Amino acid sequence: MNLGAAAVLLTAILAGATAAQDTPRAAGRRHLTVPETMDAITARSSLDRGVAFLVRTQNENGSWATGAIEGLLDSGYSVASFYDWQYGAQALACQALLRVDQTPARRQALEKGLRWLTITRLPKRGSDWDNDTVWAALYGTITAIEALGDPQFSKQPWRRRLERRGKELLQNLLRNQVPTGGWAYYDDPPYTRRPKWATSFCTALILPTLVSARKMKWFDDDRVIERARAHVRRCRLPNGAYEYDLNPIPRAPAGDHINQVKGSLGRIQVCQWGLRASGDASITDARIRVGLERLFQHHRFLDIARMRPVPHEAYYANAGYFYFFAHHYAAEAITLLPEEERARWHQKLRPHLVKTQRRDGSFCDFLGQSYLLVADTAFAVLALQRGLP
Repeated sequence: MNLGAAAVLLTAILAGATAAQDTPRAAGRRHLTVPETMDAITARSSLDRGVAFLVRTQNENGSWATGAIEGLLDSGYSVASFYDWQYGAQALACQALLRVDQTPARRQALEKGLRWLTITRLPKRGSDWDNDTVWAALYGTITAIEALGDPQFSKQPWRRRLERRGKELLQNLLRNQVPTGGWAYYDDPPYTRRPKWATSFCTALILPTLVSARKMKWFDDDRVIERARAHVRRCRLPNGAYEYDLNPIPRAPAGDHINQVKGSLGRIQVCQWGLRASGDASITDARIRVGLERLFQHHRFLDIARMRPVPHEAYYANAGYFYFFAHHYAAEAITLLPEEERARWHQKLRPHLVKTQRRDGSFCDFLGQSYLLVADTAFAVLALQRGLP
């Protein structure tokens, strides 16, 4: 057997081993029969199991996962990129622990996690084309600012630690804002210090935090926010989808294309939440409702993609790792609707989270990299928590 064939075989084995860890009702079946709504008691039980996984699997030094290369599929990236992903997943885990009901064990894990986040080395760009440090900067900045809203972490010495690290990560973002106003994780040739390629979703997810950082006087250029908003708005297509990345002529080519609505189910939620939560009045309640309705109408395309071992191989170029990202920001979008209708939307969202939970309490949508287990579990916990009292 040559090396290429061995690599393909080993990737398939790893993918199968990961799928085998799913709950029996989820393993190997994409079209699951689930209730249209789910009560808060069942959702809270799932949330508690997810949080228990985060607490139980935390490393002694306060981190989660590892910066080591763990699979052949990601072997083309540098070690710096794995550290970037670990850092981003760490930030998401801390964000989840910040929002859930507190117990001594959860609080201890949160303190250890934030300590690691603030004293470990700063993430770096992986290579000329690979700029995954942006993921670390995005979620690290969000978590630092959110932690400062907690009474405990708003006091010294925590405030000093979080402000220092938050500002360092924000400066990373400001250096990496592309000329059109957005952010993303790669660059196109000719490679430059300030990258030139950006996506709608990376840009949208940081918009509300940029507004908070500006109010806190962490930076003083209002054009940073204005340009970022403009980038996301320009990605909006007449069909209601948002382009994956900004093209000179925005378009959704016919057929099985990622910029069709069925390939944009997650991007619709984060883009509309990011714009509206940062002050863009063009995102009305009606527009948010339509985005959520389309998520549930076409949800099977996310189900089909979840756990597929090759990125973008599913219909409409959906990738497995779209799944929990989409549901997290759908839950965020629901919070922007009138209070009297939020419960109904959360009840519809919960089954699609709970049905994917694994025996050990974790969630996963793409292979079994340890940083992905942390990030996916955090996304699921955050989405479930938004709909609970």
